[in-house]
Amino acid sequence: MFDIAWSELFVIMVVALVVVGPKDLPKLMRTAGQWASRARAMADQFRRSFDEMARHAELDELRNQVNQLKNSPMTDLDYESFGITDLPAKPLDDLSGKVEDVGAAPPKLDEPKAAPVPEAPVSSPVVQEEAKLESSPIRNAG
Repeated sequence: MFDIAWSELFVIMVVALVVVGPKDLPKLMRTAGQWASRARAMADQFRRSFDEMARHAELDELRNQVNQLKNSPMTDLDYESFGITDLPAKPLDDLSGKVEDVGAAPPKLDEPKAAPVPEAPVSSPVVQEEAKLESSPIRNAG
């Protein structure tokens, strides 16, 4: 960050020792360290807030793009940009008059037709003959 060579740092320390004196030099170094720490903390806070603003701006831009995609249908050019070239020829155009608004009542469907009632099964002549015999009075007398 700062390009200070060892020789320059040594000169600064000698001047500080002569000007401030050996008695107050530790207090001066401590105060300078605190200031440097505060400056570093402020720079870090500034950088974090700047990064956060940039992130919010990116999110707002992304949100706007998503809302735009939600509200506008894709065009043929959009499909071509994704590499989709073999599209069916407008499959939903014939439904334009049949699509109902959201919240509307459901469409009325045709009433189901009643199933035909099956007729009594036709039994064989042998079964019919046995039924007659069971109901005849001769069999019941015995």
